[in-house]
Amino acid sequence: MFMKSYKNEAVQRLSKLINAVMVTLPFMAAWVLYYQETMSHPFYRRGNWVVIGLFFVLYAIFGKLYDAFLVSLVRISELIYSQAVAAFLANGIMYAVIVLLIRRPPNPVPLVLSYMAEVAMSVIWCYTAHRIYFKTYPPRKTAIIYDMRQGLENLIEEYGMEKKFEITKVIHISQWFEDTESLRDVEVVFVSGVHSADRNVVLKYCIFNDITMYVIPRIGDIIMSGAKKMHMFHLPIMRVGKYEPSFIYLSIKRFTDIVLSLIALAVASPVMLVTAAAIKLTDGGPVFYTQDRLTKDRKVFKIHKFRSMRVDAEKDGVARLSSGSSDDRITPVGRVIRKVRIDELPQLFDILAGNLTIVGPRPERPEIAAQYEEQMPEFALRLQAKAGLTGYAQVYGKYNTTPYDKLQMDLMYIASPSLVQDMEIIFATIKILFVPESTEGVEKGRVTAMEEKEETTEQEHIVQ
Repeated sequence: MFMKSYKNEAVQRLSKLINAVMVTLPFMAAWVLYYQETMSHPFYRRGNWVVIGLFFVLYAIFGKLYDAFLVSLVRISELIYSQAVAAFLANGIMYAVIVLLIRRPPNPVPLVLSYMAEVAMSVIWCYTAHRIYFKTYPPRKTAIIYDMRQGLENLIEEYGMEKKFEITKVIHISQWFEDTESLRDVEVVFVSGVHSADRNVVLKYCIFNDITMYVIPRIGDIIMSGAKKMHMFHLPIMRVGKYEPSFIYLSIKRFTDIVLSLIALAVASPVMLVTAAAIKLTDGGPVFYTQDRLTKDRKVFKIHKFRSMRVDAEKDGVARLSSGSSDDRITPVGRVIRKVRIDELPQLFDILAGNLTIVGPRPERPEIAAQYEEQMPEFALRLQAKAGLTGYAQVYGKYNTTPYDKLQMDLMYIASPSLVQDMEIIFATIKILFVPESTEGVEKGRVTAMEEKEETTEQEHIVQ
């Protein structure tokens, strides 16, 4: 079994290497045939390989960040999109490097043609690798054990993962205790919404019987994931406490917020001016709106956005969820700026003011947070960290992901604060800008406060 697992891992690594090489070849052609010839002092062979190798490394890093090589778990369309974004960013950075090497802005056309060829290579690899993988590795017999959380089998089908996992059994945890041998003929077990005491029994059984186990964690599990390992009394100890990042981390994070928000404002200012004019010309209403939001330690601040709904969107005072493209309260301009997150750009000023950070849990309205906490007291744990423009839940969740699941994602971020994680989330945010799933609305009729998302409403505290 060990040798088989080792062989599978080696084959997958080789497949990823082939992908990176295929995508690098068009860039190599553009560099060798055009860009290096425009240098006043062209590189010798070793220098050319350094430039080509830099592109290879950048693409591999972004590809790993965007899960662009996970053939077994990601749909083909998502693989292609992830690789296209990774290649785009790698090419963008390499263009800046070429400018420094040549000492003037070169013709970008060869790089654009190279990018088109890279995407073509990606399409070929994704379809080929996907077909070979699932022909070589049939779906694994899978059982789902659940307690408080049902429907995981529907998610496996919805995300096209039935080729990876063949659901043969769906068992309530109480039923499993009556017949623990019911898992003997499965290779994978998903555990969903099961209390830790019961789950640990399943875990030990799976380990003893060489069964792979996937766990959907509970909030306590996520908090424990940030525990510090230590030894005391000659015993292993795990220390858990409140979110207390180091002063150095917070100082660098604040400095990064200021620098990146200033750069973003400079780059985005033409877009912001055009957006402001378009909103004003559409209906003559205010360009911006503000809302009270909560940040660290329940501090209330005013958040700023471009207005994307009609001025009278909540004239009756009732907060309603957006139903996406079918919501008639969203203005024509609003539909466009919501799709590509332009409505969020004014929050760069909130970051400069220190009310927001670039990466952190998204801020919630005080009245909505209070209602969430009635059902989920743990919701208040989000307020340990400063609220952010983007966050773990925004990157890895969907627009209509439940508040409980988004809370878990935010707590995963809080459990392990680091500058590396912040940068990963910033780059991951770029990937989701044009992903419809991340901005889709919810079904009509779901209008209760407990189901409300923070981005969906525009209570009219309008800034003229």
